[in-house]
Amino acid sequence: MEGIEHKTVTVNGIKMHVAEIGQGPVVLFLHGFPECWFSWRHQLAFMASNGYRAVAPDLRGYSDSTGAPVNDFTKFTTLHVVGDVVALLNAVAAHEEKVFVVGHDWGAMIAWALCLYRPDRVKALVNLSVAFTPRNPTRKPVESLRAVYGDDYYVCRFQEPGEIEGEFAQIGTKRVLKNFLTYRNPCPLYLPKGKGLGDSADTPIILPSWLSEEEIDYYASKYEKSGFTGALNYYRALDINWELTAPWTGDQIKVPVKFIVGDLDLTYNAPGAKDFIHKGGFKKYVPLLKEVVVMEGVAHFIHQEKPDEINKHILDFFQEFPCLQ
Repeated sequence: MEGIEHKTVTVNGIKMHVAEIGQGPVVLFLHGFPECWFSWRHQLAFMASNGYRAVAPDLRGYSDSTGAPVNDFTKFTTLHVVGDVVALLNAVAAHEEKVFVVGHDWGAMIAWALCLYRPDRVKALVNLSVAFTPRNPTRKPVESLRAVYGDDYYVCRFQEPGEIEGEFAQIGTKRVLKNFLTYRNPCPLYLPKGKGLGDSADTPIILPSWLSEEEIDYYASKYEKSGFTGALNYYRALDINWELTAPWTGDQIKVPVKFIVGDLDLTYNAPGAKDFIHKGGFKKYVPLLKEVVVMEGVAHFIHQEKPDEINKHILDFFQEFPCLQ
């Protein structure tokens, strides 16, 4: 993409690929699954044109970031990844005490963790799709998910190293990415063993207007190179995160936050999610929550599906903090 600079920064024992553009206060963009820096393509140039320095890394284990021990999922906890992010900020934003942050999906979870562990580094946060989840001190997350959804729930199916990767290999990288990136069902995502992604391999997947074959090809080229294991390790480290974050049980997110979600997003339609978000639970744990935006007719990949609206939301929110820039 025109104007975007790509570089590799050595951080926290790994080599992190970073895409950046613009001059001004840093806005750090954290991607989710199954994505990479490229998922922020619509936001990077926009924020740069409005006087910001937009920085989008490939997270540990993803795409062109290398050096993480992908065969050891215990090295993919939120503490590891936030360590990467803080080291990146020290490298690329050394003169800024605090930066703006935008996260989506797993990137949103990492952004919440960054705000929990190092609120001193964050001016304000816009998080997409995944609300803050307070730690349940009595039950591990995978056990909880299995109890609610069963063994075929996608997070549960991702737990066994190598298993789902083998199934993805049979389906093909490009088709796997098409399935995930075009998913619009607000119901839970199930991946029964031996049934692929639930559709016939002969059935063509029609791409929406916001996603082109060329863009799918870009994602596929990265995942064919890196594989899916690094990305899946984030799910495999969920219970380790739970063990390591006991000291933060009951803690709050103490930075200004705007939260945006689509009403067709499976995360928004999870049991109890709407009540938590709208009836005081979310605000209890995120006391500086300024606004919750629910976009109608929009699914999980909200920043790619509705880039103009998301760009405006991000810019409008961050412009409320001119004294911090």
